[in-house]
Amino acid sequence: MTTFWAENAWLPTGVAGGVRFSVVDGRFAGVQARVKPVDGDVRLPGVTLPGLANTHSHAFHRALRGRTHNDGGNFWTWREQMYAVTRRLTPDTYLALARAVFCEMALAGITVVGEFHYVHHDEAGNAYGDPNAMGRALVRAAREAGVRITLLDTCYLSGGLSGDGHLPLDDVQRRFTDGDVDGWAARVAALEDDDNTRIGAAVHSVRAVPREQLTPFAAAAAGRPVHVHLSEQPAENLAAQMFYGRTPTELLDEADLLGPATTAIHATHLSEGDLKLLGGSRTTACFCPTTERDLADGIGPARALFDAGSPIALGSDQHAVIDPFEEVRGLEMHERLATGERGRFSPNELVEAATHAGYASLGWPDGGRIADGALADFVVVRTDTVNTAGTRAGQVIYCADQSDVDHVFVGGEPVVVSGHHRIGQVSRLLVESLELIRGGREAGVRRA
Repeated sequence: MTTFWAENAWLPTGVAGGVRFSVVDGRFAGVQARVKPVDGDVRLPGVTLPGLANTHSHAFHRALRGRTHNDGGNFWTWREQMYAVTRRLTPDTYLALARAVFCEMALAGITVVGEFHYVHHDEAGNAYGDPNAMGRALVRAAREAGVRITLLDTCYLSGGLSGDGHLPLDDVQRRFTDGDVDGWAARVAALEDDDNTRIGAAVHSVRAVPREQLTPFAAAAAGRPVHVHLSEQPAENLAAQMFYGRTPTELLDEADLLGPATTAIHATHLSEGDLKLLGGSRTTACFCPTTERDLADGIGPARALFDAGSPIALGSDQHAVIDPFEEVRGLEMHERLATGERGRFSPNELVEAATHAGYASLGWPDGGRIADGALADFVVVRTDTVNTAGTRAGQVIYCADQSDVDHVFVGGEPVVVSGHHRIGQVSRLLVESLELIRGGREAGVRRA
């Protein structure tokens, strides 16, 4: 058993000073506030936060950072550049890149990641010897990086949706599909949860999974966390209305795919009816502010969804930035820009979105809180840096960034100490893995 004393810690009720706790079998025990340290306590200066959840990630998108801005365009032109990266992925190169990206997340204070995974097969669309070789590479990468993972194994069946119907898969998208829901379910059945991993399910979007396949998917995914890209672009809404006479949200509701086990990613362009369906069913909405503004997607109705009953979570999606504090601020600041009002979310609501709401949406309801019995995942933020000097503990989320993360613990075990990852120099891992992706060479690692 290890005991800790935090100068300040963010408890479920808010920030408290002088918080002492133990870690027993990877969980918090004996959490007490406003107490003095005793000999033998590990002292944590600054502000200790619950572990931060990255609810929506595509690890391979990290290869696009700083490389897509020259020619303007929009989401759809960016997507073509993203698809080009998939041609470089093998189980080995994916392991190398994802391990580096997950280490970058850990340095930023992220302790659990929801990896929205759809690059399943080889470039010709054929299964690897192990049909889950790509997914297992991601699971292994997270374990080696020291973060928990929910592998959101994604069903992807069509090449898109127009007003005339679903489009055939193109050459790139052949890697993504299992043919039908039964093929997807049979492959996913071979994956198992463990102490570091949850196996979730995802509908890529209503563009990629036709209406008649949504209900069978719901049956096959029962008991798992379910995530879905939803109404990220107006074009998706228009195509669904033209072909189905329904919004994407209404299609999910019709298939019984809304509810507390489901998370809608982006949820940017919603009707009033959509808001009521999502909030009334307590479907989580995951916003990815740095991606939504990078891709010019728009500002989603976060506060309206929250008020309607939807928990709000956060993700970094394409990793234009990996900084959970920037996502937290984006949630609030986008609301301020859209409404002309400050304080749209309270500090406690913002921390809940960054921590427990994300954990719960990923199938870890006992994480993301500093409380007795919860998973002992926690992050120490310095308050003596150029960013944070002078801040009040309860407002550190408004001024800190990823560079201010000093220590990260997962299950009570140190992953980041004094700003350094236990695996070594993360920048070197990123450079080497990105060179492998761009050069098309194989990584010098075992096949997952």
